[in-house]
Amino acid sequence: MSASFGMSYLCNFFSDNPEVELFDILYFLQVILYAAVLMVIIFPFDIFYLSSRYYLLKTLWRIMFPFQAITFADFFVADILTSMSKVFSDLERSVCRMVNQQVATIAWFEADSICGSHSVAIPVVLVLPYLFRFFQCIRQYKDTKEKTCLLNALKYSTAVPVIFLSATKYHVLPDSWTNFYRPLWLLSSMINSLYSFYWDVTRDWDLSVFSRIFKFKNPHLCSTILYGRQWIYYWAILSNLILRCTWTYKLSAHLRHNYITVFTIMALEIFRRFQWIFFRVENEWNKIALKPSLQVAMGEMPKEEDRLLGSDSHNV
Repeated sequence: MSASFGMSYLCNFFSDNPEVELFDILYFLQVILYAAVLMVIIFPFDIFYLSSRYYLLKTLWRIMFPFQAITFADFFVADILTSMSKVFSDLERSVCRMVNQQVATIAWFEADSICGSHSVAIPVVLVLPYLFRFFQCIRQYKDTKEKTCLLNALKYSTAVPVIFLSATKYHVLPDSWTNFYRPLWLLSSMINSLYSFYWDVTRDWDLSVFSRIFKFKNPHLCSTILYGRQWIYYWAILSNLILRCTWTYKLSAHLRHNYITVFTIMALEIFRRFQWIFFRVENEWNKIALKPSLQVAMGEMPKEEDRLLGSDSHNV
């Protein structure tokens, strides 16, 4: 898939160069690569890791149509897809240009063209991963009746105004954007970033190092029990806050023309999501493997050199 996206970029680059005479070949090669990736994923024979491909397709189906109980894999992959919303949006634009023969035409540079940066399809595709996750939370509430599921659904819903308020810049007068829609966009961006950061640290990661500030009733076991270096988790909290705020930039269609900035933020989001995955899986492991008796308060947390991994009191 990476090769396909890389070749797509090269084809688009060369298509803008009138001196390249092999554009037709490159154009069809781009189409073939997209088709090849799709065929490899759905290939029904027992090659190319059939069981893994089948499991991925099954999980994606469950994400798009959450008619059954939500498993850890379902919401885990769905959370990752929210980080790929910009990728899906770019993929839609690429396919749109191929279908409408706009790769090597002047329409490539026209923002008002059917596949241009003003397209309504951009915010629609951007919001889809968040809607998938939103309906998963509603389904979880239906099954468990836990109010935290509704609060989690509310978190994903805060991304919707960020996406669509940004897109309104291309459809309203400049004065209206500056005086009304832009302040609303900034406010919604701040709410989405802070709410997501709060949920990452206190719920997805469950770091009791943060619970002192908000005075949780039942602070859980800090990950220091597994790794013994508290500064790692302070770093994770701070970096997650910064990157959560910058990630909102990606959701804003009116800022996507700043290619270098968008590319940098996308690269940082890869790091942030990897970090999130690491602590999220660790938190799930803590819940499954560690006994409640090991849930100690921060005041009783051992020093960095006294790791519980070396203790005989439990096995990990």
